[in-house]
Amino acid sequence: MRQAKRNTCTLALAATGLINLLPTAYSEEKPTPVMTALSSTTISGYVNASGWWVPGTGNANLPTFAYGGVAKADGFNLDAVKLTVERPLDEYPFSAGFKFDAVFGPDANLLNSTSTGISVSDVAVKQAYVAVGVPVGNGIKFRLGVWDTIIGYETFDAGNNAHYTRSYGYTIEPTTHTGLLGTWQINDVIGVAAGVANTFGPFINEKAHAPFGPKPESYKTYMGSITFTVPESLGFLHGSTLVAGAINGYNSGTGVDQTSYYIGGAINTPLPGLKLGASADYVYVHRQDLTGDQNLFVGAYAVYLSFQATEKLSFHARGEYANNDVPGILTPLDANGAGTDFDNTGSKVIAVTGTIQYDLWKNVLSRLEVRWDHAADGSRPFGGTAELDQPAPGVFTGGGNKGNSFLVVGNLIYKF
Repeated sequence: MRQAKRNTCTLALAATGLINLLPTAYSEEKPTPVMTALSSTTISGYVNASGWWVPGTGNANLPTFAYGGVAKADGFNLDAVKLTVERPLDEYPFSAGFKFDAVFGPDANLLNSTSTGISVSDVAVKQAYVAVGVPVGNGIKFRLGVWDTIIGYETFDAGNNAHYTRSYGYTIEPTTHTGLLGTWQINDVIGVAAGVANTFGPFINEKAHAPFGPKPESYKTYMGSITFTVPESLGFLHGSTLVAGAINGYNSGTGVDQTSYYIGGAINTPLPGLKLGASADYVYVHRQDLTGDQNLFVGAYAVYLSFQATEKLSFHARGEYANNDVPGILTPLDANGAGTDFDNTGSKVIAVTGTIQYDLWKNVLSRLEVRWDHAADGSRPFGGTAELDQPAPGVFTGGGNKGNSFLVVGNLIYKF
């Protein structure tokens, strides 16, 4: 009986890490498979916080770029906390691993990646997949589960972007998919990716067929991309990239089929520290109603400029133009969740963003950002209550048929 009690106590102490169950005689033996897997597993993440100031009074009609809006205006914000647990793939030929991204905070709700389709808490799964390497050619890598979309110049993780606020291109792109993705780096110059998913996402395990959607059980979302990387032989252009991709499938957000096209790239210049970038997103919505086919579009185009002045100081600029005839993307939906007018001429938006980043503290990204969004026409750019065929009166803070929105943001991100 006493021996049993001692064993129970020993196990309890071992669970707390106060003692080690492995005898000294075992220390020279090879690690078990479980220990080997754990030793290769990494934990990382970040905490993202910000302070917003929207000059002027009232926040009724703010721009609709992703992870913005009235909830963050004129105050301090916890944006997101991310925790990543990952076991990367080993070297060719055979290997296996996994990745799990959990997001906490208000931005987790906006990610909308719950399996029920309803965000009810500040927690979301961003990625969760099993990865395997297959010895075909120089190695093909597969991901099965939930993974990030393959198109886009910017990402959900603000610290990996040049700017804190997201572009309109990011706003109209999918974020995550549930499915199977394969990637193959053919050589140093060309890499390809191809995948099949349930839908455009982001709801985990959502299907295009009943009870989620109206499609046949065999209906899936298909995607592919190709990446070109400039080789070392081309001098200062070495490392520049160009990516082109397309995704076609069912989007439960619009309730219809959708095709998203993307092309973008980043170019190094002869001036050390200076980089140029550009991106183009085009969404083609295949809509049908009682009048027949009524296809719609959204386009977003951006140019980027970044200059690394010193090891800690950098400057970034982004210019954008976006236009659409899809209510609810650049224009708000009405109180019933429906679009205001599919025959409307749509919205045209111009935006300019400038960011200064100075990393004074270790592991902390600190930046000051100023953004200007301009409604380029009077046809309901971001809101208003005018009749369908009349310009929207006084959007943003200005009067007349045009409007401007200004934003000043301070941002701190601690990466661990």
